Amino acid sequence: MSDVDALSALTEGDRERARELAAAGSSLLATCLTAYLDNETAGSVYDQPAAFEAFISGGGNVGLYAAVEDALAALYRDLNPARLADIGCGDGRVVRNALAVSGHLPDSLTLIEPSPALLADAVRDLTPTHAYAGPVQAFLSEVDCSFDLVESTFAMHTIPHEERTEVLARLGERTSRLVIVDFDVPAVEHGGAEHLRLLAETYERGLSEYGADRDLVAGGFLMPVLVGQLTPGARRVTWEQSAAAWRAQLEKAGYQDVSVVTLHDYWSSPAFLLTARSGGA
Repeated sequence: MSDVDALSALTEGDRERARELAAAGSSLLATCLTAYLDNETAGSVYDQPAAFEAFISGGGNVGLYAAVEDALAALYRDLNPARLADIGCGDGRVVRNALAVSGHLPDSLTLIEPSPALLADAVRDLTPTHAYAGPVQAFLSEVDCSFDLVESTFAMHTIPHEERTEVLARLGERTSRLVIVDFDVPAVEHGGAEHLRLLAETYERGLSEYGADRDLVAGGFLMPVLVGQLTPGARRVTWEQSAAAWRAQLEKAGYQDVSVVTLHDYWSSPAFLLTARSGGA
């Protein structure tokens, strides 16, 4: 039996069988998946900020975030946005570091983050003009403001595909520029054999990049993400897609001059920087 078999059992909704297959394996993924299925609890992965912060502070994320921060800093220097918004800012480290590298100081900074704990960290370090604890969908319904630049790093994929098109269109009414950083995920059938093989290979590689905090990262973040996207009826937290699909979705939402540039070769999939113009603001 293989890790792929355990993941296949998850897609069939058979967690007991998935746990048995994982327990029979010897890989890092098998070990972490077994431990998670033995002890999983309900709730969002972002309800455990310590696990998420350990994840983004280690492994391949060190080089990844450095590349993202440099790319955003270059955009700040080029566009000089007076009104900047960050969607899904997490603990604020990306926008904070990018602003520091660029030397740019916007007149207003708006932070939008669903996790109150992560937003509290961001607010402490950045003292933004506005801070909103909630999803971007609620922000767009409750807050009336516009921006010169809206950015989102590894956050827009947490919105389901169909709903995301509407969110992007509504954002286009609020800003003249949108920047998205995300992963160029291969266009394979979700839950199919190729998808499961890729997940098994990439998660094994990702887990190998962590040492003493591997159990925290796995149990509090990576395994909930993995199990959630495969198990029928589970709380899914990611709807990733290829860079080409992102481009098409932005164009469908009314954006122009959509540009995609590869940023970093990450363990799961290459990260890209997407920039687009809209008629808003």
